[in-house]
Amino acid sequence: MSARFTVETLGEDALMLRFGYAIDLTINRCVHACAEAVNRHRPAWLLDIVPAFSTLAVSIDLDAFAHSASPLLDARRWLEAHFLDGIADDPAASAGRHEISVHYGGEFGPDLDAVARHAQLSAAEIIQRHTSVDYRVGMLGFAAGFPYLIGMDPRLSMPRHATPRTRVAAGSVGIAATQTGIYPHSGPGGWQIIGHTAAILFDADREYPALLKPNDSVRFIDATERPGSSP
Repeated sequence: MSARFTVETLGEDALMLRFGYAIDLTINRCVHACAEAVNRHRPAWLLDIVPAFSTLAVSIDLDAFAHSASPLLDARRWLEAHFLDGIADDPAASAGRHEISVHYGGEFGPDLDAVARHAQLSAAEIIQRHTSVDYRVGMLGFAAGFPYLIGMDPRLSMPRHATPRTRVAAGSVGIAATQTGIYPHSGPGGWQIIGHTAAILFDADREYPALLKPNDSVRFIDATERPGSSP
């Protein structure tokens, strides 16, 4: 896998490795492959790494370069020497796999019909397309544990609400442009809500509070109760 990147300064004590500018699965896989490799080497100056869609932020302990005139330059040279020419590891090797049950439509998904009209599909076709692919957690953001999921059928793409709701229930599954995601907490939000899951996306008492980690794969399972279906 090619993992070539450019390096940008991020404040006084961090660098940002840029692999591209698009929300793209291949670019995102390079980001996570590099994140795993950096984390595996764990140089003494590394404080933290934060993967995003097309960038990887690297936080640096400047005190580890006490005798250096340019700690950021030294860290940059280390990163380029180790990873600029590519990474051979499988970026999915340590990724988790999750199946998340979702109740679609009705009170659980008030925007499902609007998404169907926008896509010129039936609600059943929206559900079928939404549950027929494996998504990749491109990054976590917006709220603690909120996963931005890459890989959605482009036919389901729909803009956010022009005026966000003041309250979206925790567990709500939404669509915004080319992505789908899950609200880990109740609060304001502008995504198109098509369903709801009982899965707990974030629990501060767990060893790893977020259920989903960057680079994990997710598959949605239709758990909608329909008239005439078996209990």
